[in-house]
Amino acid sequence: MPSRPSIPLALTQGDPAGIGPDITLAAWLRRSELDLPPFLFLGDAGVLAARASQLGLNVPLKEADPATVCDIFRDALPILPIDAGMSVVAGEPHVATAKGTIAAIEMAVSLSMSGETSAVVTNPIAKSVLYDAGFGFPGHTEFLADLATRAIGRPVMPVMLLAGPKLRAVPVTIHIPLKDVPQALTTDLIIETCRITDHDLRTRFGISKPRLAVAGLNPHAGENGALGKEDDEIVRPAIDALRSEGIDAFGPLPADTMFHDEARRRYDVAICMYHDQALIPAKALGFDDSVNVTLGLPFVRTSPDHGTAFGIAGKGVAKEGSLVAALKLASEISSKTGNNP
Repeated sequence: MPSRPSIPLALTQGDPAGIGPDITLAAWLRRSELDLPPFLFLGDAGVLAARASQLGLNVPLKEADPATVCDIFRDALPILPIDAGMSVVAGEPHVATAKGTIAAIEMAVSLSMSGETSAVVTNPIAKSVLYDAGFGFPGHTEFLADLATRAIGRPVMPVMLLAGPKLRAVPVTIHIPLKDVPQALTTDLIIETCRITDHDLRTRFGISKPRLAVAGLNPHAGENGALGKEDDEIVRPAIDALRSEGIDAFGPLPADTMFHDEARRRYDVAICMYHDQALIPAKALGFDDSVNVTLGLPFVRTSPDHGTAFGIAGKGVAKEGSLVAALKLASEISSKTGNNP
């Protein structure tokens, strides 16, 4: 068996009523076959045990801390217990579990910032459940950025990267309504997003001179202003500024011709103006094995690129491929960059 990393990954439970427990169990069962890095599950052992029983899986569970994970991982799934808050039924989310879900994320960040774990890997959360409990952030990404800001005492800007076998894509604006995108999109925001992306592709992914293909906001990238002025007045000045800094950014490009096979060979990452402009092609080209990576943080964070999938939780049909890819990528990045890239 190959040598294993000495510092494990921290894997959060996500929403315990979703497929997080299912894919965690399935991934651990394939640990040897897939040569998975050791991970510490932060969550409720009772939820995992009940889900394993429901799915007919034989998965030994053992309480652990970061220092004992690597010794345990081969023979049992290591768990740092965090109470779910109630008896969880697969597929039936409840606001009472929000506190445990949030606590697992906070613990994962704390362990990774202290160097006890090498990276944060997050199972999917249900934002609506957290909102009902008073969660004050649009999503995982923004919450992680707030935790990082509090930990290091200065603001950080998170950048969402969807990394798959065929495409890397970054949305400049993320969890906001489509109608609000033109007002939220600024030249400075595009510049800073691209700077962080360029830096992290160099330092975390080993790409010496990343090529950034920048999408236009409007159809046909505005058609010289006929279909909107934002591409000429907001996007193009950002690209000019980036190129003056030595960043290989080009565009704005019509989004409808950016994602076919030949076009993708011309760049290393697609910079998109809004959430679905990035995530639709990313998921279409790699739904089961793409990874959500948060750039710009002082720790490594990855996640499966899908949601909680309550409708299939506990039914034995959830696919663990994206979680496996997230675990492997987190380990790969942290081994290159150390714990505070």
